Amino acid sequence: MTWPLAARAQQREQMRRIGVLMSAASETDQQAGVAVFKETLHQLDWIDGRNMRIEIRWAHVDPAEARKGAEELVALPADLIMTAGQLGLQALLQVTRSVPIVFDGVIDPVGGGQIDSLAQPGGNATGFITFDYALAAKWAELLKEIAPTVTRVAVIRDSAIAAGIGQFAVIQSVAPSIGLNVSVINMRDARQIEQDIARFASSPNGGLILTGGAAAVVHQNLIVALAAQHKLPAVYYRRYFVTSGGLISYGYDVDEQYRGAARYVDRILKGEKPADMPVQAPTKYELVINLRTAKALGLDVPHSLLARADEVIE
Repeated sequence: MTWPLAARAQQREQMRRIGVLMSAASETDQQAGVAVFKETLHQLDWIDGRNMRIEIRWAHVDPAEARKGAEELVALPADLIMTAGQLGLQALLQVTRSVPIVFDGVIDPVGGGQIDSLAQPGGNATGFITFDYALAAKWAELLKEIAPTVTRVAVIRDSAIAAGIGQFAVIQSVAPSIGLNVSVINMRDARQIEQDIARFASSPNGGLILTGGAAAVVHQNLIVALAAQHKLPAVYYRRYFVTSGGLISYGYDVDEQYRGAARYVDRILKGEKPADMPVQAPTKYELVINLRTAKALGLDVPHSLLARADEVIE
């Protein structure tokens, strides 16, 4: 009768190796998330150096680096790999279809072909998406609310990925009903982005919406700077754009994604299979407003909008 309990305790104390593959413009962008991931694992009794070890590889938004990091982690071998973002997930699935993968920060893994469905991923990967496409409509509404004189909006997107096309389609569908004419700026290289935003800003009453994707992370500082330079109100999909000087963001709680990833890692190490674990959408979104940027743009932020904000930067 005591054998099953003893066997489980012994198995629990076996050293497990957890790989972490991160793709970010700089390591500091994601270090806080990795810290949350480690802390949550510790709360679940996974102690670094006692019953698990974490190996981290950084890809710096470079496909070649992501592929190299994925190969290294699979070769360790890792019992499981956690990754943040589309680039890391894609690289890992090119390298292995057997090592369990837990992802967060991915927009559309079904449209991208990484999983079969959200309810039944079907392979060796599961995790957490950043938002439902319907959220893109909210960005258009927020732009009109914080800058009522805006009648033209340029949607900055990555047209090379399904998520870029999907987010733009939602914004385009709702824009006429709130008095916005929509155009698109495709994220290619920095010089092209500069030229396209300057051209758009040459006419009055314009605003920007930056959609999610790896290219947005690569060009994040440039886009925030160009919005300020041309005095264009802009809505972003994540908090860190606003803490870097952007006007307003509405997006997922990044820390909660890492907590969820840690809980999924715990479940998989205890025997569950990624194929049977549904991919989850966020349950909480954050509204962040930068009042310094609003003042620089000559905007009076409505009290109703401030009252709904989760964070106001003054």
